[in-house]
Amino acid sequence: MIEKHSLPNGVRVIAESIPHVRSVALGLWVKSGSRYETSENNGISHFLEHMMFKGTKRRTARQLAEAFDEIGGQVNAFTSKEMTCYYTKVLDEHLNLAVDILSDMYCGSTFEPGEIRKEQKVVEEEIRMVEDTPDDVVHDALSFAAMENHSLGYPVLGSVENVYRFNRDLLLDYRQKHYHSEQLVIALAGNLPENYLEMLEAGFGEIPKGTEMSYKAKKPEFTAGTQVRKKSTEQSHFCLGLPGISIDDPRIYSFILLNNLVGGNMSSRLFQEVRENRGLAYSVYSYHSAYSDTGLFTIYAGTAPDQENDVLEVILQILDQVRNDGVTEEELKKGKEQLKGSLMMSLESTNSRMSRMGKNELILGRHKSLDEVVNAIEGLTREDMLKAAQELFSQPMAISIISPKGTIPSAFRRNRLAI
Repeated sequence: MIEKHSLPNGVRVIAESIPHVRSVALGLWVKSGSRYETSENNGISHFLEHMMFKGTKRRTARQLAEAFDEIGGQVNAFTSKEMTCYYTKVLDEHLNLAVDILSDMYCGSTFEPGEIRKEQKVVEEEIRMVEDTPDDVVHDALSFAAMENHSLGYPVLGSVENVYRFNRDLLLDYRQKHYHSEQLVIALAGNLPENYLEMLEAGFGEIPKGTEMSYKAKKPEFTAGTQVRKKSTEQSHFCLGLPGISIDDPRIYSFILLNNLVGGNMSSRLFQEVRENRGLAYSVYSYHSAYSDTGLFTIYAGTAPDQENDVLEVILQILDQVRNDGVTEEELKKGKEQLKGSLMMSLESTNSRMSRMGKNELILGRHKSLDEVVNAIEGLTREDMLKAAQELFSQPMAISIISPKGTIPSAFRRNRLAI
């Protein structure tokens, strides 16, 4: 059973006790990400995440790393467009120490100038590593093409130029505005001791309430733009983007299932037709990114430069077919079983349970039971799929491409699907 509490300072706690395991997954979920940045400080959420591991008033960076190794625990963090998460998994007997270490990082990181300079070089290398991976960076390019005038289209890592502008004062100011108690959710799943709330209050109870709200970005408008980069690569990498729906939209499960059938796995139409039947690409897939107030449906393909138009035409033909004819009863049944299977198997992991609770509480503020989700999936019909496809695949498209030619494929027309 999921329990929800609030510490006296407003920090939300969401927890699920699983007595038959011997570990606890603990995550700190912060409403801080590239969406809440400006063009001048884009990348600061991610850089701040790095700096949280670089030393506190009580521990050096090395001592922080050794503290988890000494208890056989795992610790890591990530930043996305709408959130930052610091998470650990430890044996239940070490939960109190894990809380102490994470709270020390969250509340007591010092951001020493020397450590900032070293980490600027590290993050620069991370940015350049991504730039050397076109099948990764093309997705960031699509976000900008689809929402180019909005912070949701900014890359999470930011730019090298921005990273070298960050200093201690900027980091402290950003932490004060975004890391206050109303912005934080603590999620736990595993074999929880009876006094886990006392542990959390001792570690996080002094986090101040916010005196200044985070930067509030308006809902973005889909721009159906283009991003083209010329690069000496063996393949052309391109993404098509269509406006999706928010994570809170009641149609979310129909869009998730539709994505699954179109390009979400190896039995999907895109994979079977583009790769298996025609041999035009090694990698082709789709996914739907649902944010707090909008979404983006993405199709990626990597292919030989002289096959760009062929791959694009096949993709558009598949989207046309699904929009006009919907999906088969066999596809619907198979897709439902895949979704239910992946959901249920993921919940066998304490990390997955913790992550699900943390995200839901931070973005939605509520939690659906497994039965509610399964019933929603089971209730989907072919008519629901057809309606979702007609809405999704009848709009203008954005495109991003990285290729040796550096041009948009001639087969692309942004209004090709628009009705």
